[in-house]
Amino acid sequence: MLSSCAKQRIINTDVEDTSENRRIIRFCEEYRHAVEEKDISRLLAMAETRYQDDGGTVIGDDDIDYDGLKDYLTGKFSLAEGIRYEIRYRHVYSVDIKTIYVEYTFAASYKKPATKGMDWRHSVADNRLVLVRDGDTFKISSGM
Repeated sequence: MLSSCAKQRIINTDVEDTSENRRIIRFCEEYRHAVEEKDISRLLAMAETRYQDDGGTVIGDDDIDYDGLKDYLTGKFSLAEGIRYEIRYRHVYSVDIKTIYVEYTFAASYKKPATKGMDWRHSVADNRLVLVRDGDTFKISSGM
């Protein structure tokens, strides 16, 4: 009896299975693949031109706008190799009619230049993508 009341989840996520949430997760998976493929032009195309990210801190020296994102992607990010980016989607919710929060946990592995060749890096953390509706799709306004 309890199983009939339980909400269905999108496979391999903690997100309720609705057509809108499936569209959002598909878009986020396009983002994830673009990260793994180091597809800088696709990542920039997915970002809103008013992109603004505070880096999760109250200190303003790590804030980044669209131009800063472009500099980061064409600079430090472009030097990474062997990127593996896994995402576990935790929660999707609308803030208003246009803005959507996608909360997730990621595990990232990659090689980065070091003094003696390349060093492997690995990190696991929680993050939030902020999406805005853009016609039939979305743009990322924060969280890349």
